[in-house]
Amino acid sequence: MPVAPKVLPELESAVLVLRDVVKTYVMGSEEVHALSGVSVSIGKNEYVAIMGPSGSGKSTLMNIIGCLDVPTSGSYSLGGEMVADKSETELADIRNRLIGFVFQTFNLIPRADVLHNVELPLIYGGVNKAKRIALAKEALDRVGLSDRLTHKPNELSGGQRQRVAIARALVFDPSIILADEPTGNLDSRTGEEIMQMLDDLHANGQTIILVTHEDNIAAHASRAIVLRDGRIESDAQVENPVRAARAEHTVLAH
Repeated sequence: MPVAPKVLPELESAVLVLRDVVKTYVMGSEEVHALSGVSVSIGKNEYVAIMGPSGSGKSTLMNIIGCLDVPTSGSYSLGGEMVADKSETELADIRNRLIGFVFQTFNLIPRADVLHNVELPLIYGGVNKAKRIALAKEALDRVGLSDRLTHKPNELSGGQRQRVAIARALVFDPSIILADEPTGNLDSRTGEEIMQMLDDLHANGQTIILVTHEDNIAAHASRAIVLRDGRIESDAQVENPVRAARAEHTVLAH
């Protein structure tokens, strides 16, 4: 039985709030309703998995949350800013400041070294060179790659490339880390290392939103939003077997 969606908290207590969001695409003479009245909110330091079968609307929802697209109707507030009616330039600025993206395909610049790849959001944000180098080095240190600053992406393993992408996502201290199938191009062991890193970021106060179709990846989250046919089928807190196992291991270790 579908679980009733969570009651939306007040605007000021949430990192993001979507109300009655509709997204319609026109394809030839037909209209495709990708989202049909989605209302959802995510609070600070939540760890949320967005799930659903192909065609459910999860990618469209991710694009709207990430300010890569705008609703056809409805409202969207991110970090207290209403963003549904923003221009492309304004959306780009909001994306850069408030959202750190981690993609399945890493999206690194092949010819640029690791440090420059991590600097990019700061360059677009107009941060001066000395400060952005310091911040990029700090972010790379957080993901354990302070010894790889001058390496190019093709000189790194898949796991290391995803760590660079996470460092880039962290460098502007965003409100949200939005991870789209973050382990999709990695083997299971390396994928688990990346998920451990996201778990640690959440434990340190970061808001994490995972878009995934894999139950074992969603198991790292503490809340699951499941979409079907452009609507929220269920939205509920879930037991977190991964975190429970880690907590038991920590207790046993002591």
